[in-house]
Amino acid sequence: MDLELTRADADLQRRAREFTERFLFPFELECEEHRGLSEGSLASIRRAVVEGGWNAINHAAGDGGQGFDLFQQVLAQEEMGKATGALWDVVWRPAIPLRRGTEEQKDRYLRPACRGERRDAYAITEEGAGSDPSMVRTVARRDGDGFVLDGEKWHVTVGDIADFIMVHAHVDGDPAAATVFLVDKDSPGVRQVRAPRYMHTFVFEHPVFAFEGVRLRPEHVLGEVGEGGELTKDWFVEERLMIGARTVGASIRLLELSTAFARERRAFGRPIAEHQGVEFMLADMAAETMAAKSLLYRAGWQAARGSLSRRDLHHMAAVVKLVCSETAGRVADRAVQVHGGRGYMREQPVERLWRELRVDRIWEGTSEIQRAIVGGELRKRGPDLFTGWPSGD
Repeated sequence: MDLELTRADADLQRRAREFTERFLFPFELECEEHRGLSEGSLASIRRAVVEGGWNAINHAAGDGGQGFDLFQQVLAQEEMGKATGALWDVVWRPAIPLRRGTEEQKDRYLRPACRGERRDAYAITEEGAGSDPSMVRTVARRDGDGFVLDGEKWHVTVGDIADFIMVHAHVDGDPAAATVFLVDKDSPGVRQVRAPRYMHTFVFEHPVFAFEGVRLRPEHVLGEVGEGGELTKDWFVEERLMIGARTVGASIRLLELSTAFARERRAFGRPIAEHQGVEFMLADMAAETMAAKSLLYRAGWQAARGSLSRRDLHHMAAVVKLVCSETAGRVADRAVQVHGGRGYMREQPVERLWRELRVDRIWEGTSEIQRAIVGGELRKRGPDLFTGWPSGD
């Protein structure tokens, strides 16, 4: 058993850390104070993304991406997840189902998105449909050899800057015919309804979009009619692993900041780190972060080496998201407590992370959904996937 990073992976992790500290951390306060970044600031980060080779790390080099495997993506996202304001989302990763596109679709959508010339948003959730996609009411009605799309989507992350939207809809209202459509945002009938304000500070918005009589051709179908459920599941699996990575990164930053503060802050004649009440909080933060990171690395390592079936990766990603996001929530709460009143100030990273990490237990499948996925696996096949250990046999 070898638990050490290869030299190449350690170098990649170092570069991701340097990128985050140099090109993301300096923009945190601007993002917090102005609810986003100026075009000049965004342009500065985007140039650094391209120059550093961080664009489209999840897509093949032949499509304009960097061709990172899942473990390498985890290493990069862990470092970028330390930044507040969701500045990691300025570093674009086109949705993984786009790899299933035809060559014409790749030329029109994926390859420009990998280069940073276009930006995608994924639209699944609706006012009455969240954790259960079968309840989606957005309909693509067949009309000749094309479709007419009608419906409304909520929480469309980066929808404000995206120029095309991947819409999960049911053909003729049939959940068994769930399909993903590639919809250009400037198409007639696409309308941004509003951009709600959320508890967290996010560099981009999560608007509500209406689709009213949007006419689509067969070439707007990604994959096949009826494949939408599987394509969306692929997207969820990758996003859940990346949420795991980013929340572990956030936990690490919270622990580092809290440890440094507790060493310097004095009360009753000594640093508060020497008071058992604070010391035990730091110890719990360290232990839980270590456990979450170990799980994350194991899952990413196995996925990168192809030792997990598609079904097993789905279940493993659920465990990663559940454990890492809930761990980060506890770590953030303790970090605020360690910092005291200072931890309640928005100028402090611990306060911003405390707010921003809350959504990681909700989006891309709530913690309860992850538990349901794991529970289903336990009922059907038992605990071996979760309690066993990979071997060379």
